[in-house]
Amino acid sequence: MEYNIQIILLFTNIFINTIVLSTVTPGIPLLDNEWWGPTHLQLLNNTSIRPFRIQFHEEMIKDLRYRLINHRPFTPPLEGVGFEYGFNTNYLHSWVDYWANDYRFKEREDILNQFPQYKTNIQGLDVYFLWVKPHVPHNMTIVPLLLLHGFPGSVVEFFKSIPLLTSVSKDRDFAVEVIVPSLPGFGFSESAIRPGLGATEMGVVLRNLMHRLGFEKFYVHGGDYGAYVGFSIANLYPKETLGYHTNLALSMNIKSAALWVLGSISPSWVMSPVVVDRAYPILEYLIWLMQESGYFHVQASKPDTIGVAVSDSPAGLLAYVLQLFSSGSRRKYLQRTDGGLDDLYSRDELLDNLMMYWVPNSFATSCRIYAETVNVRMFKLGILSEPTPVPTWTIHAKDEIFYQSPIMLKVKYPNLLHSTVLPSGGHFLALEDPEIFSEDVLKALATFRAWHNKQNP
Repeated sequence: MEYNIQIILLFTNIFINTIVLSTVTPGIPLLDNEWWGPTHLQLLNNTSIRPFRIQFHEEMIKDLRYRLINHRPFTPPLEGVGFEYGFNTNYLHSWVDYWANDYRFKEREDILNQFPQYKTNIQGLDVYFLWVKPHVPHNMTIVPLLLLHGFPGSVVEFFKSIPLLTSVSKDRDFAVEVIVPSLPGFGFSESAIRPGLGATEMGVVLRNLMHRLGFEKFYVHGGDYGAYVGFSIANLYPKETLGYHTNLALSMNIKSAALWVLGSISPSWVMSPVVVDRAYPILEYLIWLMQESGYFHVQASKPDTIGVAVSDSPAGLLAYVLQLFSSGSRRKYLQRTDGGLDDLYSRDELLDNLMMYWVPNSFATSCRIYAETVNVRMFKLGILSEPTPVPTWTIHAKDEIFYQSPIMLKVKYPNLLHSTVLPSGGHFLALEDPEIFSEDVLKALATFRAWHNKQNP
């Protein structure tokens, strides 16, 4: 009973804060020229676009293997426990051993370098990105698509989707050119040296990246924190954003919150019976959210502290990140001693993703996106609740961490053109099922183009 009361109080607090924050009058912030790098370099900014290649130096490999092999003994898990207390350490041994002895470093280095990649300095930060162009007839229209990952992901999430997205089809009158950056502070993109670079400010940086590459208008897809960055771009630059696609659609608005609460009385008022179990009962959802969001609270308050621990231990990095992959993929995996990871992903691709944190030592700086985004300053910008006229398309996996129905989403996205509801799938959709993800993105792009043609014949 006491636990249920705490949950209800938590929900009440969230609801009240949503109401208060949603009443803030939003304004478009003037962030275009914020400088996030060293001040003394502001007048010496190199704006060239430079080819880049990831390198696994022998010294790094030797050090990583030593740390993996010589870790302290793992604390045994409690009897009968799966992933309820975090990564099951009985299962951790096989992962650590695989990374140290079976992960083919030089082969995987080549795989990480399979697409053209570059760096360029935007607002004082060297931003790393993939840039893949389709091979098309000279008369075919090419459309630019900005793909945005989140935490604890990386550009690796899109590796299997990129060839599908950039392939040419006789059934489409356009081809797709993809730009896939590491968010600032992630992977091989530099982090800010002063506070204030949250998801919205990152949106400005990456919009300016698109301008640097010659794209005045473009399409955006975002998942996880990439979704926040993506709808920030849509809100700040609606005339430049031709369409917004996301697999984590959010509308943190008083009206959306009220509809969610109203649905607890009769879910059919706000959503189809097919998806009711994704949002209701509210109490069950909030209990699950509290159980699985401890990392969120730590990173939103003390990211540098957890950064020290996880950045120093590859076994710690593996356990921390892959536990999040497990809980974000299927809620039922919580009871499994293996976390269900081998059911959905290959070990190599999950370790490739870890290498995007380990090699550049970017775990701590990536965690800061939580502290820089989940704060009063960011809420006062109004980006979460302010409607955007940008045409929007959403896709909802069965085990996505949050579900809002079209009636809730249209509060923020009045031009919500379609919502795809999947019978399966999880938070890391592009990595788990690239075919379904890519097909949905391509359908969205075609619909966005038709919508614009109708608006401006």
